[in-house]
Amino acid sequence: MLSYLIRRLLLVVPTLLGIMTINFAIIQAAPGGPVEQVIAKVRRTQIEATGRISGTGGRELAPTAGAPGEKGGTYRGAQGLSPEFIEEIKKQFGFDRPAHERYVKMVYDFARFDFGRSYFRDRTVMSLIVEKMPVSISLGLWSTLLIYAISIPLGIRKAVRDGSRFDVWTSGVVVFANAIPSYLFAILLIVVFAGGRYFQWFPLRGLTSDDWDTLSFGQQILDYFWHMTLPVLAMVISGFAGLTLLTKNSFLDQIRQQYVLTARAKGLEEKRVLYGHVFRNAMLIVISGFPATLIGILFTGALLIEVIFSLDGLGRLGFEAAVNRDYPVMFATMYVFTLIGLVMKIVEDFTYTLIDPRIDFESRSA
Repeated sequence: MLSYLIRRLLLVVPTLLGIMTINFAIIQAAPGGPVEQVIAKVRRTQIEATGRISGTGGRELAPTAGAPGEKGGTYRGAQGLSPEFIEEIKKQFGFDRPAHERYVKMVYDFARFDFGRSYFRDRTVMSLIVEKMPVSISLGLWSTLLIYAISIPLGIRKAVRDGSRFDVWTSGVVVFANAIPSYLFAILLIVVFAGGRYFQWFPLRGLTSDDWDTLSFGQQILDYFWHMTLPVLAMVISGFAGLTLLTKNSFLDQIRQQYVLTARAKGLEEKRVLYGHVFRNAMLIVISGFPATLIGILFTGALLIEVIFSLDGLGRLGFEAAVNRDYPVMFATMYVFTLIGLVMKIVEDFTYTLIDPRIDFESRSA
């Protein structure tokens, strides 16, 4: 297992390099980079100062936020943007060098976990990531754990009581929950429980209260979970449905196997058959979805929840960086998410061996 682990860790390097190379190429080809945004902002400022745009025939044209080099009406103040000023802006953002040099520098810096400084926040990217990381980890970890804590027991019980009234009405609940988008359920929770219209039992925003530093340790824990309740519930509602059905179908498939019939024929107790034989085999496919569930929550589900509940996490940070073309923050968040995903895949393999020691990755890779 040790040699397999070493090979997997070594494989992380080219995989990470390939993903970052593709992202770098795509982002370089995208229009409206940071230089263009700064120039457009300067031009808008000049328009606001002059209050008009010069056009043909002395007519006033409506302001248009065109990109540099765009044809059509031109700003009166745009004539003051000298080539030297534009080159200074490019140098400030590092775009005075060719793309391949910027790429090599990025790879070298990222290998040392040096993500540089944000273009528009005047802070190091690492400090931003460290500041936002607790929110994303809290949402992803608690949501994933709660999803598995609900889905696995529920799926097992549905499999054991397949076709019963319990199976039918819980299937209706699962299908209904799966049809509700997490962001819509989050709005419903705010309206009902966060002072939107009915009750004000939970806070509306933030991860902790303003006086969190003055609370005792026990009160800090309660305050933390008090703030996390609604966001986590909103992310769980649409996440546990698929895993519940996967668990049920996996157990049903194993229950119908010949070895289960043999174990029952030998007189073994049902619980021993279920949890001593079926559980180990049925849980393999369920555990395999753990990394995808966690990464999916961090990448997609957390973004809207962070915006709705005013939680300043990595998802929101990456989205704002993409909108503002803050390239250092964009690349850093993608790098962190990709690295977490690759590490989780290795953790998944170890989980396989813990559940079923018969699995030998060494022989498979030999």
